[in-house]
Amino acid sequence: MTATQPTQPDALAGTRERGHRTQAERRERTRTALLDATIDCLTELGYARTSVQEICVRAGVSKGAQQHHFTTKAELMAAAVEHLTNRIQAEIVAAAGDLPDAPDLVEHGIDLIWQGFAGTLSAAVMELWVAARTDTELAAAIKPVDKALGRSTLRLFHSLAPEMPQHTLETLYWLTVNLIRGLALDAQIGGDATRRNQLLTEWKRIALGVYRGDVG
Repeated sequence: MTATQPTQPDALAGTRERGHRTQAERRERTRTALLDATIDCLTELGYARTSVQEICVRAGVSKGAQQHHFTTKAELMAAAVEHLTNRIQAEIVAAAGDLPDAPDLVEHGIDLIWQGFAGTLSAAVMELWVAARTDTELAAAIKPVDKALGRSTLRLFHSLAPEMPQHTLETLYWLTVNLIRGLALDAQIGGDATRRNQLLTEWKRIALGVYRGDVG
């Protein structure tokens, strides 16, 4: 009997640890639900019509519970920016596994950036950027996260095309990102889809020429 007594505190500690772990998991699930609901609201309703109340309803979380995670709407939006960026980055990384070798990588890489920066989640990004124009707190939260997404995606392309000169790769990458953001905005305001496809195809031709050295 005496020999078994020292194991009892360990057993109790294990029970407490499992309880703490479960509580932490519940907290993380609640946080993720709030952030996913925030992104859904931004995509479907726009920033102006996205209220904390609507976010809580969609997340299935009470407003009191929400305030344990985010005390203000600005704080919630700031966290949503990072959550959104992680989701976009995950999509890009997942799709990158099917990319071919260079030079075909140039064309497919542009498609990959289009998928990440102009996909379904881009509407939420655009809503936040427009709102950030007059919201300094939101702008301060978005800028470093946006830069982090750009740097991490660029590193991915560096690893996929190590033979391409760094300056060339970075120039093509940032030109592509900015072109695609413009085309994504064009799509949001109802621009001509055929024209967007033509512009994207033409940019692929130019980018491939730069990669081959045909364009200085």
